[in-house]
Amino acid sequence: MESALLVIVDAANVVGSVPDGWWRDRKGAAERLRDRLAADGVPGRSGPVEIVLVVEGAARGVSSVAGVRVESAEGSGDDHMVGLVAGRAAERPCLVVTADRELRRRVTELGAEVAGPRTVRP
Repeated sequence: MESALLVIVDAANVVGSVPDGWWRDRKGAAERLRDRLAADGVPGRSGPVEIVLVVEGAARGVSSVAGVRVESAEGSGDDHMVGLVAGRAAERPCLVVTADRELRRRVTELGAEVAGPRTVRP
């Protein structure tokens, strides 16, 4: 049986990639991203996918919905995402969606694949 691809989305980075006024309502922007992920999934990916949206700061408190688990980082969102990558089963594929260079470096060292915000936010 094929393991589900774990897709970890850096909410702050993806939301911040488009200057559409997200800074006025960070929680609402994260909720809109969550809803888009629930409706559209991850374009270009086939097979089973588990999506985890990591929120931090003013976006904490966004709830999970069918198809998207939302995790509120207690401290650094980057550290939380690195922990998720490190904690996955060794044979489970993982994709982290972010443009943050340092986060990309940290998760690729742990074997994750990375993709930019346009992967989930055209």
